[in-house]
Amino acid sequence: MFDDDDPVLERVRAIALSLPEAAEKISHGRPAFFTKKIFAHYGGTEKLVSGEMVQHPQALLVLLDPMDAEVVLERSDSFVPMYLGPSGWVGLEIADVDDEEVRELIIDSYRGTASARLIKTLGIEE
Repeated sequence: MFDDDDPVLERVRAIALSLPEAAEKISHGRPAFFTKKIFAHYGGTEKLVSGEMVQHPQALLVLLDPMDAEVVLERSDSFVPMYLGPSGWVGLEIADVDDEEVRELIIDSYRGTASARLIKTLGIEE
C-alpha cells in the first residue's frame, strides 16, 4: 500500500524517527510511527458520504488536540481518515507541505501520545 522509496515518506520517516525512542512498524499495510502508542501514520483512506473510498497515499495522519484538529480540518488538503477519524485523528496531504509544518504536526501528535519522560527530553511542555 506504499512505496518504500517515496520521497515524501522519507521526509516523514526522517522527522518521526528523530524523536526520542520513536520506531516504525507496518500497521494495516502502511507505515506507522510509535513509542508505546502510535503517533503518526503515513497514508490513509477517506470514506465519502457516497460510500466511495478515496486513497491518500501521501498523507500524514496525526492525533491532535481537538482545537488544533479543527484548524487542520479547515484546510482543503485535509480529511477525516476512515477508522481513525472517530478517535480524533486527522489526515493531511503533505506532498506540498513544508518540512517545518510536517515536523510541528508530528511533534504535536507525539506529545499527545508519548510518556512524560520522553516529552521532557524534547524540551517541550505537555
